[in-house]
Amino acid sequence: MLFLILIAGFVAIDQLTKYIVISNIEFGDKISVINNFFYLTHWRNTGAAWGIMQNGRYILVPVTIALSALLAYFIFKNRNKFYRFSLSMILGGALGNLIDRIFRPEGVVDFLDFQFGSYHFPVFNAADTFVVVGTILLAYYTLFIYKEHKE
Repeated sequence: MLFLILIAGFVAIDQLTKYIVISNIEFGDKISVINNFFYLTHWRNTGAAWGIMQNGRYILVPVTIALSALLAYFIFKNRNKFYRFSLSMILGGALGNLIDRIFRPEGVVDFLDFQFGSYHFPVFNAADTFVVVGTILLAYYTLFIYKEHKE
């Protein structure tokens, strides 16, 4: 039950931040938070990470649904809380972006915009952050916590 609440919380944070951006920042505009480094912007992505598979909604939606079902299965199958938490972050982020892909045909709302000197990192959102952090935690679990059961 706790992990359902966590997943719902991650989705809610993602959707709330996107709602705030849509309501307060015109599409394409930027608000400087730290000049020449961090901006809040309103952008749309019709593809996946870093803009790959642009206009790939009809592939990304079913793939995300299938992978989300698989993640849910592993969350409920395993008893390790760290493992379940990392998968809950990934699933919450995936569902947050899935909602956009289904209900916002103009694309997933992205708003976190970083620049490092002349390099402009692709704009991303809270859901993307949850997926990345969850994946890092999952890698940590796999490398340092998980132990195979010997028969």
